[in-house]
Amino acid sequence: MHLKNTICAVTAVSLIATGVAFAGNITIATVNNGDMIRMQGLTKDFTDKTGHTVEWVTLEENVLRQRVTTDITTKGGAFDVMTIGMYETPIWGKNGWLVPLDDFPASYDTDDILPAMRGGLSHDGTLYAAPFYGESSMIMYRTDLMEKAGLEMPDAPTWDFVKQAAAAMTDKDNEIYGVCLRGKAGWGENTAFITTVANSFGARWFNEKWEPQLDSPEWKEAITFYHDLLTTYGPPGASTNGFNENLSLFQQGKCGMWIDATVAASFVTNPNDSTVADKVGFALAPDTGKGKRANWLWAWALAVPAGTQQEAAAKEFIQWATSKEYLELVAENEGWANVPPGSRTSLYENPEYVKVPFAKMTLDSINTADPNKPTVEEVPYVGIQYVAIPEWMGIGTVVGQEFSAMIAGQQTPDEALAKAQALTTDEMEAAGY
Repeated sequence: MHLKNTICAVTAVSLIATGVAFAGNITIATVNNGDMIRMQGLTKDFTDKTGHTVEWVTLEENVLRQRVTTDITTKGGAFDVMTIGMYETPIWGKNGWLVPLDDFPASYDTDDILPAMRGGLSHDGTLYAAPFYGESSMIMYRTDLMEKAGLEMPDAPTWDFVKQAAAAMTDKDNEIYGVCLRGKAGWGENTAFITTVANSFGARWFNEKWEPQLDSPEWKEAITFYHDLLTTYGPPGASTNGFNENLSLFQQGKCGMWIDATVAASFVTNPNDSTVADKVGFALAPDTGKGKRANWLWAWALAVPAGTQQEAAAKEFIQWATSKEYLELVAENEGWANVPPGSRTSLYENPEYVKVPFAKMTLDSINTADPNKPTVEEVPYVGIQYVAIPEWMGIGTVVGQEFSAMIAGQQTPDEALAKAQALTTDEMEAAGY
C-alpha cells in the first residue's frame, strides 16, 4: 500500500506540473452549495492541467448524505470523489472505507490546513479528507434594520438580545421577518442548528452513561425558545427552510437576522446575488451566559472512497480543489471575498483577504468552537452540532422530523421532546449502549 501511494503521489505531482496525463474520467458527488457550484465552473483549469475529465453529481444536502452513505457502505463504486464532512470522515476512515491522504507532495502543504479542520478530518493522526471549505456559524444581520429599530448588535450577543432584535425588526406586512433559522428536517439541517442552541442553554444529548437527556429542563428551555422565536418572528413555511432556502430569503431582503454557516457571508455580501449586499453586519453566535455559544464546527471536505478504480486521478483532483493555488484562482476570477473560507491558515495571513469584512469573525467563530467540550456539562461524545457515533445519522434524522413537525404546528415543544427522547432511547438500546 505504501509503495502504491508513493507511486500515486509521484504521478500526481508530475501530472499537475507537466500537464501530461493518462486521461481518465472521475465522478464527483457534491452538495449544491454556492462554493461547490463555483468549483464546477472552474473545472476546466483542472482538466487542462491533468487531462482528466470530471462528471458531477450535484445533490441537495440531505440527498447527498444518503447517496454517499449508501454507496460507501454497500461498496457501490458510483463515485471516485465524495463530498463529506467532519461527522463521516473519522468513522469511515476508521472502518477502512476511505483512502488515506497521507502522501500528498510537500508543495501541497498539508500543515497549512487549519488545525481544527485537520483534526476533525483525521483518524489516529491520518488525514482522510481535505477541506474544500471550513465553517463555524454566526449571526448575519441587516445593519439598516437594526439601526431603524434603535438597536446596536454587540459583537457577542445573547439569545435574549436576538429575541428583542427579532421583535423590533419584524414587519410582516412588508414581508420582513426578524429571524430566519433552519426548520427543515435533517440531521445536518435543523437538528444540527437546534443542537447548537441546546448547547448554549446547557443541554446535552447524553449524560456520561450514554443515557439520552432530551427530557431535561435544559432541553425544554432551549426547544421552547427556538420554537417561539422562529414561529413568532420567522418567515412562513419555516419548517421546510434549510441553508439554501434561508440564504435566498436573506438575499431578497426578507430576513432581519440569519444565524447559520459562516460560509454564507460571501453570498449575502455579493452584489450580484444579494439585494442587501451593502447592509450586512456580522456577530458571534448567541449565548445565554452559561459559557457556550451556539456555533458549530464543520468542513465540507473531499475524500476518495476505498475501491475506486481512479485513485490517482481522484487524489489529483482533491489536491487541485483544496490547494492554495485554487484559492488564488477563485480570487482572480471572483475576488478575494468569494474564495472558499476556513480551510488554510495562510488565507488568514493574506493581507488582501484580511480586508474582507467577515474574515476575522469567521476565524474567531471557528477558533472558539470546541468539539471535545461542546456543552456546559461533561459529555462522553465528540461533536458540537452532531454526536460522533455511527447511530447519530439515524437519531438526528428522526428527531429532526419531530422538530420540523413542531415548527409546522403539528405538535407542541413538549410533545416533540417526548417523542425525541423515546426515539433516541430506542436507537441507543438497540445499538447496545
